[in-house]
Amino acid sequence: MPKKQSPLIHPFTIGRTILLLLILAAHSFLLIGCERQQTQAPPPPIVTVSKPVVEEVVEWDEYTGRLEAVDTVDVRARVSGYLESIHFKDGQMVKNGDLLFVIDPRPYRAELDRALAQLKISKARLSLAEKDLRRAKHLLSELVISEEEADTRVSDEQVARASVEMAQADVDAARLNVEFTQVRAPIYGLISRKYVTEGNLINGGTGGTLLTTIVSTDPIYCYLEEDEQSYLRYSRLEREGIMPGSGKGENPAFMELSNETGYPHKGYIDFVDNRMDPNTGTIRGRGVFPNPDNTLTPGLFARMKIAGSEQYKAMLVPDEAVGSDQSLKFVFIVNPENTVEYRQVTLGPRMNGLRIVREGVMPEDRVIVKGLQRVQPGIKVDPVEEDIVVDEMNFLMPGS
Repeated sequence: MPKKQSPLIHPFTIGRTILLLLILAAHSFLLIGCERQQTQAPPPPIVTVSKPVVEEVVEWDEYTGRLEAVDTVDVRARVSGYLESIHFKDGQMVKNGDLLFVIDPRPYRAELDRALAQLKISKARLSLAEKDLRRAKHLLSELVISEEEADTRVSDEQVARASVEMAQADVDAARLNVEFTQVRAPIYGLISRKYVTEGNLINGGTGGTLLTTIVSTDPIYCYLEEDEQSYLRYSRLEREGIMPGSGKGENPAFMELSNETGYPHKGYIDFVDNRMDPNTGTIRGRGVFPNPDNTLTPGLFARMKIAGSEQYKAMLVPDEAVGSDQSLKFVFIVNPENTVEYRQVTLGPRMNGLRIVREGVMPEDRVIVKGLQRVQPGIKVDPVEEDIVVDEMNFLMPGS
């Protein structure tokens, strides 16, 4: 009886079987790996926490303004004539009374001589009238002349006396005109360039030729525009006796130029206008600053800070510790269980690199200052405590 032969297995079937076995093995390893990953929780993120800095502070409001001279003078001649000489250098400092320009005085000296001569004539006529009056009074007492003729002599004497006074006034006016041919500096300050040169005809009077300008330099004004809410707040603080009034010269102000930091110029607020501008909703104020070295020039842009609050104890945190949620501001607090808590906060102004927190945190709270992007409310963290460095800053003075 012949032997029964076993069926042949096709090579393709063998390869497919091996491939299926490999896929099943890989799938098993993946399942085992996922189970191990699920059992191994990630470590809590490391964050840096700090307690708020608690300091006595004064809030300072910042404004922009322009410097203006206390005194500004357009130098014009009072009399007309040809410009004879100039006695200053462009841009120099001048004192009150310094000679600046000389206008040809010869016509005015001639007028003065004429007025003096007329005065002599008037005085001579007055002398004759006085003698006639004395004789008339004597003759009237002896009834030699009538009272009418005596009255005429009195009138002649009075006219002659008035003529002398008028001639004296002409002399005074002529002498003033001679004096006005010398144009002198009316104030102490910095003079501009000369706007006319020698030999030009100068028109005198109010609308006369502008010769140059002079501005005072020490002290100097800085004008600012206060908004309505700030003005009302200052008024309340003044009424409560917390801040002095602007007219008392005790409300300090600090100012810096565009290339300066730290507000190095100290002055005070000396003036607030008497009405609010309805078009801009602002009211003008003015600070006064000493300028002995003439570094502050009228017309320069400046930033000015004035005290906007009484002195009080405040909590401050770095700006990078504050997050934004649309219009809301918040910080993350790490509680004693090292769990992150969300705190909405109300912020104040920035001061010396830190931000005042008006509401939302307590002095003992641990605020996350580094690592905000790695946390969310409710998760555990590994906090590393670090003090906020303030470098002995004075929070009662305006910072940069």
